Amino acid sequence: MSEPAPDGRSAPSLTSVLTCPHCGHAWAETMPTDACLFFHDCPGCGARLRPKPGDCCVFCSFGSLPCPPVQAARLRAADPGPG
Repeated sequence: MSEPAPDGRSAPSLTSVLTCPHCGHAWAETMPTDACLFFHDCPGCGARLRPKPGDCCVFCSFGSLPCPPVQAARLRAADPGPG
């Protein structure tokens, strides 16, 4: 993850490495924090990446890290909170 958030918890990372399932080309992308990226074209072969069934975006399907909303949900689930 990245820098701690103001509340002391880790903030979601905003960079993920996408790997094309067709040609294997890998590249770093900055993930949007306010929307899911449903389509993305591979710069290596031009294939249009779409999320796998059950995933919300291409980062969750083909990225080294899931999208920021999924990262945040996992952080909340792992944090037992005060007390």
